[in-house]
Amino acid sequence: MTFDYKKTTYACFTGYIVQAIVNSFVPLLFVTFQKSYHIPIEQITLLITVNFMIQLLVDMLSAGFIDRIGYRASVIIAHICAALGLALLTALPGLCANHFVGILIAVCIYAVGGGLIEVLISPIIEACPTDNKEAAMSLLHSFYCWGCTGVVLISTLFFTIFGIAHWKVLTLFWTIIPIGNMILFTKVPIYSLTDEGDKGMSIKELFREKIFWVLMLMMVCSGASEQAVSQWASTFAEEGLGIAKTMGDLVGPMTFSILMGLSRLIYGKYGDRIDLDKFMKGSCVLCIASYLCISIIPIPIVELIGCGICGFSVGIMWPGTFSKASVALKRGGTLLFAMLALAGDLGCSSGPTLVGFVSGAAGDMRLGILAGIVAPVLLLAGIYRYKEIRDRVQ
Repeated sequence: MTFDYKKTTYACFTGYIVQAIVNSFVPLLFVTFQKSYHIPIEQITLLITVNFMIQLLVDMLSAGFIDRIGYRASVIIAHICAALGLALLTALPGLCANHFVGILIAVCIYAVGGGLIEVLISPIIEACPTDNKEAAMSLLHSFYCWGCTGVVLISTLFFTIFGIAHWKVLTLFWTIIPIGNMILFTKVPIYSLTDEGDKGMSIKELFREKIFWVLMLMMVCSGASEQAVSQWASTFAEEGLGIAKTMGDLVGPMTFSILMGLSRLIYGKYGDRIDLDKFMKGSCVLCIASYLCISIIPIPIVELIGCGICGFSVGIMWPGTFSKASVALKRGGTLLFAMLALAGDLGCSSGPTLVGFVSGAAGDMRLGILAGIVAPVLLLAGIYRYKEIRDRVQ
């Protein structure tokens, strides 16, 4: 078998499926953990926070050691952590006197893998000698959406046929993907973001660039625009369709995820014919419209449709900003992608936090969603500001 940049691309696509497994599978087991190990809901909720905080910490610290040990070693370590964390999830809770500690250790290990994958995969595919890098980046990020959808569908089907009691078997099954992709990454070529002899930008150099701060704002707003609504998608599904919570969890988040993936797939396939700037601006306007639809029209089924539209509209935001950063700061290197991942994760946290805070204070979730509209509005302003700075430089 010939290992060329196309195989590298396939490995990157699978890498985002691994990240989807890391982020999407374990939450499906929260109720099982609560009942089987008698863990209070407060501690179960802490698992989400720990997973996010560790990935955030990896974002901050990764640039230094990735450049020292290299991309190949780093991405292999990422997949080992993802597989090991999932595998230990089946054993550690039973081995530890405190079951929660066992689960927490496993979560910490796979969170390191998830954080590294987020920082590594985008620059690896950006460095590949593809014809249309913006389209390749969008297609790459669509695989996270398909991964999330596949994890939920396959897991639900497995639990329906074999029962939730056999969750450990399914967990071990999911480890096959990171293990297989780790082996693939030992063989595929990995290209450099910078030309031979060139050195990536230092953090001082990045901080001196106005466009860097615009891009950071855009990434925060991209994450916030996406998560502020997706977190509430299952609620709208339950209220809008009058279905049980389990089905609501499937229909709401899956509709959002599928449409977000579809948006990325469309640009990934036809990106050579679509202007990225116009596509991102149109997506921001559509996102603003979806927020207004959800918050102003008090008809549950319309709110659910608004969630779906929001999923489609946010699809290009994250990969599009990555692509713009690569064009504007060609010497940004690993540090640039790590900082962008950090900003995106901050947005993923701050968006739902803002919605929750306003919803709690006002006693109405719709007002919380309306407050969250600030994210796509600021992102739209950021796109115009980015163009101004770029035009001035050119």
